[in-house]
Amino acid sequence: MASRQTTIISQKRVAVSTVAGAGTKRRKVEIEETQSTLAVTTNGVGKSDATDTIENLERDTLGPSWLAALEAELGKPYFRKLKDFLISEHTSHVVYPPVQDIYSWSRLTPLDSVKAIVLGQDPYHNVGQAHGLSFSVLPPTKLPGSLKNIYKQLSDDIPSFKPPKTGDLTPLAKAGVLWLNTCLTVRAHNANSHSKKGWESFTDAVIKAVLERGGGRGVVFFAWGLPAQKTCARLGIDEERHLVLKSAHPSPLSAHRGFLGNGHFKKANEWLRKKDLEEIDWMVLCSLIPHLSSSSSSKSK
Repeated sequence: MASRQTTIISQKRVAVSTVAGAGTKRRKVEIEETQSTLAVTTNGVGKSDATDTIENLERDTLGPSWLAALEAELGKPYFRKLKDFLISEHTSHVVYPPVQDIYSWSRLTPLDSVKAIVLGQDPYHNVGQAHGLSFSVLPPTKLPGSLKNIYKQLSDDIPSFKPPKTGDLTPLAKAGVLWLNTCLTVRAHNANSHSKKGWESFTDAVIKAVLERGGGRGVVFFAWGLPAQKTCARLGIDEERHLVLKSAHPSPLSAHRGFLGNGHFKKANEWLRKKDLEEIDWMVLCSLIPHLSSSSSSKSK
């Protein structure tokens, strides 16, 4: 029997601390980009190994509550085409986020725990950024401009909120905030390169699963920017039952046109309180301790 070896390769993070000058510390962070190829083999069956990894991705990495809710989507023709596309991309290009993190949102935020949904468009496309949650980055990656503005608005809405140095939004994901991109993967350095390949249909189904939960509980939708607002409109969200907060996107290019000053984080909790629902503890971010571990290593996932 021919032997084969399957290897998942993603980003490698190396942090080096040095000292420059008298008593002055300088921290050098080096992030190396590596080929995000799914299969390395010894007998020329790399495509087969990549196929195995992608084919089993939902069974292996999608959170149990979401897997049960989205079972029907996995057998639809569009999802078959999406799988074939991802196999092709992963065998020839660098793709973000790492495969083990594509569905990290589902493991961190079970279906029944969702209090709010923050809609993003597609993952960050540069090295060391995307890890499966919209707007979120792991240390030691610098805060993107959009996330800096999100922290600024949180500080305005909640005076005791002190912006953390890290951009890891995992604690809020565990607190019931679903950080969902409408497209879950992207080719390196090529924004929107995986759009209109099937992900949008899948994430529509994710949102519908929340809307159709038992118990009649409402959720808050943060619809920042026109694409997010179009998604909410397309799905016909009942704004009598749910709260849809709309504004400009937090990007530095547009934040001054209505994101900054929107009061969304305060409004979200006011609405949840009025509906006798549990508020979101935005302050969980203030106790973050910088680390280098991936969200996929969290035991809670």
